[in-house]
Amino acid sequence: MQSQTKIFSRLVRDYMRTSPVAVPADTDVENLLGCMAAAKATSALVVDRDGRLTGIITEQDITRRVALRCTGTESVRAVMTTPVETVAADDYLYAAIARMRRFDWRHMPVVDAEDKPVGTIVLDDALAVAAEQTIWQIDRISHEGTLDGLREIKAAQVDVAADLFSDHVPAPEIQALLTDINRDLHRRVVETSVAAMRDEGLGDPPVSFAVIIMGSGGRGENYLFPDQDNGFILDDYPDAEHGRIDTYFIELAERMTRDLDIIGFPLCNGYVMATNPLWRKTRRQWRDQLQLWGQRRSTVAIQLSDIFFDFVGACGRTDFALELRQHAATLFSGNPAYLSEMAHEVHDQGVALGWFGRFVTETEKPEHKGEINLKHAGTMPLVSNIRLLALRHGVPATSTLKRIAALHQAGVLSDDEEDYLSGAYRHISHLLLREQIADFRASRTVGNYVHPDTLSEREKDILVDSLRAIDALRKRMHAEFTGDVF
Repeated sequence: MQSQTKIFSRLVRDYMRTSPVAVPADTDVENLLGCMAAAKATSALVVDRDGRLTGIITEQDITRRVALRCTGTESVRAVMTTPVETVAADDYLYAAIARMRRFDWRHMPVVDAEDKPVGTIVLDDALAVAAEQTIWQIDRISHEGTLDGLREIKAAQVDVAADLFSDHVPAPEIQALLTDINRDLHRRVVETSVAAMRDEGLGDPPVSFAVIIMGSGGRGENYLFPDQDNGFILDDYPDAEHGRIDTYFIELAERMTRDLDIIGFPLCNGYVMATNPLWRKTRRQWRDQLQLWGQRRSTVAIQLSDIFFDFVGACGRTDFALELRQHAATLFSGNPAYLSEMAHEVHDQGVALGWFGRFVTETEKPEHKGEINLKHAGTMPLVSNIRLLALRHGVPATSTLKRIAALHQAGVLSDDEEDYLSGAYRHISHLLLREQIADFRASRTVGNYVHPDTLSEREKDILVDSLRAIDALRKRMHAEFTGDVF
C-alpha cells in the first residue's frame, strides 16, 4: 500500500491538466463557449498578446455571469475573473490543494516563470491523490492568516515532518517541505502587515520590494525551528525620498520580525533581519554593498557576505533577488583574492572527527557533554566549502545538494567526491532531523546535538566516512584557494 504522506513531496506538474483552453482577451463569449465545449473543459484561461495570463473563466462564471447577462457578443474581458491566483509547476501539490480549499476554488492556473499558462490544477483531481487523513494535515499547515492560525502551522510542521520521516521520505525532501511552508509563512505575515498598515492609513508600499531569506531558509534546508535570517531588497528611488520611503519599510520590518517571532521564528541573535539597515537596501545599494565586501576582504566583510550568499526571494518582487544573485555570481567568481580570504575563514570550521576515527564530542557545555554538534562540526563545513566552490565557478543554485550536482556536472568534483559528499549531507541531515523530532516529542530543547550512543554501528560507520569526506574537501579547498599546505 502506497503511503499517503507522499502527497507532501509531490509536485503540481505531475497532476496538472496540460494543454489548457487559452483564448485572447478580445475573444467573444460565444466563441469561448465553443472552445470550451470542443475541449470538454470546465475552465478557460484568458491571455494577453504576449501569452501572459490575465484572467480565468470557469463554469461558475458562465452560470452566474454569462448565462444571465450576456448575449454572446461581449468579449471575455467583460466576464472573466481577474486578477488570477496561480501556482507554479514546481510548487508542492499540497500547497495548491490548501489554497483551493481555503478560497473555495475548483480550478487554479499553472504558469511558468514568465506568467504564461502551462496547465490547470482541478481540485477534484488533486483531492483524488490525498487520503482523508492527509487532507486534515494539509488544512493544519495552511491555516487561516491570524497569528494564532500561523502559530498552529508551525506546530503542525513537526507532526508532518515526523509522519514523513516514519514513511522513510529522505531528510532533504522533508527539509525542502519545511522550508516551503516557512517561506509561505513569511509571505503571509508580510501580506498581513502590509494590509494592516494600509488600513491604519500608512498607505501602500511606496516602492516595489522583495523579502529575502538567508541561511538554511535560502538553501531550502530548514530543520524544525530555524531562527530569522531575512532582509529587504527595495526598488531604487531618489535619495531625497529616503526619509519617507525608509520610514515605511522600517515599520514593515518591525511588524514582520515581531510577528514571525510570535508564530515561532526566533529573532536572530546576530541581528540579521530587515530591521537592521545593513539588510534593508535598494537594488543599487545591494550591488554597491557586494562590491564593498569584495574589496575590503576583512573578517567582518567575509562573515557578513557568507551569511548573505545563500539568499533567495521569499515574496514580493522575487526577480529583484534573481537579479542580485546573478550579479553576485559574476562579481565573486572573478575575485580570487576575496575567495582566498573566504577559504581562510571557513577552514576554521572543523569536523567532529579526531585521531583513529574517534568522534570529537562536546566538553564545555555540561548539558551536551559527550554529544556531537552535527551542525557546527558536520553540515556547516560541508555547506561553507561547497558554497565557496559554487561562488568560484558561478553556480547559481543555493541548495547544497544542487550545488554538489552542478559542480560534479562541471567536472569540478569527481564521481567519488560527488557520491561521498552528497551521501554525507543526506546522512547527517537524517540523523539531525531524527534527533530533533525525538527531542521535541520528549519535551527536550530542540537543537543540533546527537549522542553517539543513540546511533547504530552502521550509522556510526557511515558518519565516520561522511566526516572524513567533508574533512578531505576542507583540506582540498584550503590548499587550492590559499596555497597553504596545512
